[in-house]
Amino acid sequence: MEPSRARAVAFDVNETMFSLGALKGAFADVGLDVAQVPLWFARLLRDAFALTALGEYRPFAEIAAETLRDLDPGRVENAAVETVLATMRRLDPHPDVEPALRRLSDGGIPAITLTNGSVETTSALLERAGLAAHIAHVVSVDAVRRLKPAPEPYRHAAAVLGVPAGDLALVAAHPWDCAGARHAGLRAGWVRRGDARWPRVFPPPDATAATLPELVDALLAG
Repeated sequence: MEPSRARAVAFDVNETMFSLGALKGAFADVGLDVAQVPLWFARLLRDAFALTALGEYRPFAEIAAETLRDLDPGRVENAAVETVLATMRRLDPHPDVEPALRRLSDGGIPAITLTNGSVETTSALLERAGLAAHIAHVVSVDAVRRLKPAPEPYRHAAAVLGVPAGDLALVAAHPWDCAGARHAGLRAGWVRRGDARWPRVFPPPDATAATLPELVDALLAG
């Protein structure tokens, strides 16, 4: 029997908590077309998913660097790659993140982050945004060497918290992330950023909302 409400919440990081908008400036600074930011991130995810399906593992930052170089082979220099990757450590949070985390803190519900990125990058983002005090654990797929949406990262997050998978809810802006969480036995809440739509190929999430506070409320309501 499912519990009436989530006992803990795990937040995806990129796009869910932090906007990728600053990457446009980084692309412009190194002479890359800013219109290629979505293409680059999509290719980054594509290659990460393919490696996971093949049973291989490479850190997310390494995949990010290689897909950046592939945007313009032979012309994207190491300095340009480092500029873009450094910007990934200085992203700005969406305005609804702090209210959602505060709601969880006030309710005594632990919040963690679960990212395909590194603990170091995520910790830097949280500290810079003044959000670190609300996060009980910064969890990275590096610990299990399997990228989301493979089941191992989600189950590892539940183990870190010491709760059954079904008592943990993932919050993400990515439908594939929500689908991966549900496949691993977690609950999942999808925050609908911009004009995004839920793909028909995935079963629906447990909750959907336009803002993180609304989504947290829905997940905690059971």
